[in-house]
Amino acid sequence: MDTLLLHCRPGFENEVCAEIAEHAARLQVAGYSKAKPNSAYAEFVCSEAGGSARLMHKLAFSELIFPRQWARGEYQQLPEAKRIEVLLEQLQRYPVCGSLWLEVFDTNEGKELSTFCRKFEAPLRKALLQAGRLVEDASKPRLLLTFRSGREVFLGIADAGNSALWPMGIPRLKFPREAPSRSTLKLEEAWHTFIPREQWDERLADDMTGVDLGAAPGGWTYQLVRRGMLVTAIDNGPMAQSLMDTGLVQHLMVDGFTWKPKRPVDWMVCDIVEKPARNAALLETWIGEGLCREAVVNLKLPMKQRYAEVRRLLQRLEEGFAARRIKVSIACKQLYHDREEVTCHLRRLS
Repeated sequence: MDTLLLHCRPGFENEVCAEIAEHAARLQVAGYSKAKPNSAYAEFVCSEAGGSARLMHKLAFSELIFPRQWARGEYQQLPEAKRIEVLLEQLQRYPVCGSLWLEVFDTNEGKELSTFCRKFEAPLRKALLQAGRLVEDASKPRLLLTFRSGREVFLGIADAGNSALWPMGIPRLKFPREAPSRSTLKLEEAWHTFIPREQWDERLADDMTGVDLGAAPGGWTYQLVRRGMLVTAIDNGPMAQSLMDTGLVQHLMVDGFTWKPKRPVDWMVCDIVEKPARNAALLETWIGEGLCREAVVNLKLPMKQRYAEVRRLLQRLEEGFAARRIKVSIACKQLYHDREEVTCHLRRLS
């Protein structure tokens, strides 16, 4: 089990390879990363026994930027018949697991396989339970079976608390009909990704204030209003009338890069289409000057060297806050609803 499999958005395989290779080198885990373009996954093949387990033990999945899901294990060929029998035999070498997820890659081929997985999961789960290879125990590792075809599967495991929140790292969020744009799902996914659900009532409270920079037509403003916040929406474009009718939104047609609130707010969110360095500088200003306590900002990515650019910007933020002598937690992830961008969440701690 010395291959680490990492799911990602199609087209970002090279970024995953660069990211995991950098971490492996830092942690002195020998191996190499590989991927095929637009396959929606990458692999890190360890050249020493137990290398993949060491990587997963020393890395926090939540701190990885481009991977959506990960698992350590190996590929297994399956016959046309008796697939379950073959799987049971191979899984004798694996630990007993506390949960089971059947996954596919985020490609057209993967979507076609999802029907097979839905039909296959029930009999497989029953067989695993009967064989004692699966028990209801959240403290045990998760069994992640990623099907590349009906005849080939990656037998993987991962700690339930150190892997994706959803199968394949894809949240099943429903688009609210009353939201003015589908971009609203980006911010909703960010809430789920960066803020533990049990902290929502405290950190996304209805007595808070928020600012949405580049707000029109209001997809992100909708999420703040949905939580009951008073929102200042900054954009030269028009806002959805349904949001203005709530009485919770003040719309200012001014420049989002120069406007500042008269008093600090709880939240600043920003999805302005601009060079990532400029959005990162805006983020540093708002958090660094105490204009907001928490922020979610999207950074649009360049065509090349995307991982290197993200790391450079995150390091600049860290150095900027260190120079100001303030403590800030910084998280960054390419979310499922992101495209050519990553989402950053910052929270001022002191």
